Amino acid sequence: MTTATAAVSLSADDARRIALRAQGFLGAPDRRGGVRGMLRHLGAVQLDTISVLARSHELVPYARLGAVGREAVERAYWTEQHAFEYWSHAACILPVEEWPHFAFRRRVKRAQGYRWHRMKDKEGSCRLVLDRLRAEGPLTSTELGGAKNGGPWWDWSETKIAVEWLLDAGDVVVTERRGWKRVYDLAERAVPGELLHDDLDDRECLRRLVRLAGQSLGVGTRADLADYHRLKGEQVDAVIADSGLVPVEVEGWGKPAWADPAALAAPPRGRHRTTLLSPFDSLVWDRARTERIFGFAHRLEAYVPKPKRVYGYFAMPVLAGGHLVGRVDPAREGRTLVARQVTLESPKAAPAAARALREAAEWVGCSDVRVERAATPAEAAAVTAELAAL
Repeated sequence: MTTATAAVSLSADDARRIALRAQGFLGAPDRRGGVRGMLRHLGAVQLDTISVLARSHELVPYARLGAVGREAVERAYWTEQHAFEYWSHAACILPVEEWPHFAFRRRVKRAQGYRWHRMKDKEGSCRLVLDRLRAEGPLTSTELGGAKNGGPWWDWSETKIAVEWLLDAGDVVVTERRGWKRVYDLAERAVPGELLHDDLDDRECLRRLVRLAGQSLGVGTRADLADYHRLKGEQVDAVIADSGLVPVEVEGWGKPAWADPAALAAPPRGRHRTTLLSPFDSLVWDRARTERIFGFAHRLEAYVPKPKRVYGYFAMPVLAGGHLVGRVDPAREGRTLVARQVTLESPKAAPAAARALREAAEWVGCSDVRVERAATPAEAAAVTAELAAL
């Protein structure tokens, strides 16, 4: 890999603030743009099945914009052809304007011919799904005929295999989640006509996605840029020189990096958000980057056996003052938000953790907050006292 000589040097703090601003956590939030503006700014919002306070795609706008109504969040994503669901960093909500730039991935899927499952009658099964959607409008896999054959979760029905294959190939689009079930529609109906094409070659798709990743991250390494939309390192290498991103050298990173030129044009200033973050939030979804920028090692423990968990099932990082200052593992008991475990980086983080807990409680309709346990009794007492003072 060859890189241009970095003309700009950034301190570690510069890079951290640039990243925070790029991700919407530093400066005044774009309330006029709202959830849709946030989605266009981030380029991707990850979906996940886990719901503790709320699902992750709801927590992401909440963390940036404050107490946005949860129904308003869903409407912003899923109405008026503003977004679609597809494979990016993972299963993500994406701005509909980016449909053409995932043509390279649709082509890969088509060339592969299947995802995990093979159909007994590929042509007939796909035709049946398309005919049903054309005649009846958007449908879930259950409405199409059932998602499973009656066995374990991976034992998909022929219809489920067909509709997911059509999703991969771009003939079908997920237009919303209904009770967490995907709702499928024809791409020709769900994607605006001027965007419904695969005309861009692979290089232009990759160039656009690398540029978008750079804008959304503010500053990042080759691995950071690749991870944002799950590209390969060599794909980043092929287009980085034409992406419009600027080579930079970041103190302590020890590897080449690139920045969005707009992020370098003005020093990042403004008010910091104090909030709880979803572990799937794009500010922290990359563990290596999170540790490099914030000095904060975070791991989602939902899939770790309970006896081996250190911080809790869905430990949410606490962001305050531009730093990650602790973790809270939340739960709900009626109208009480329970902090099942609080772990602070420093005793000085107690007020920030309390503010983040109180705001989150109000957002999800809880009137009380209770600290169940903390890393030490002193931490539990400090956060409890701060909550009582709010």
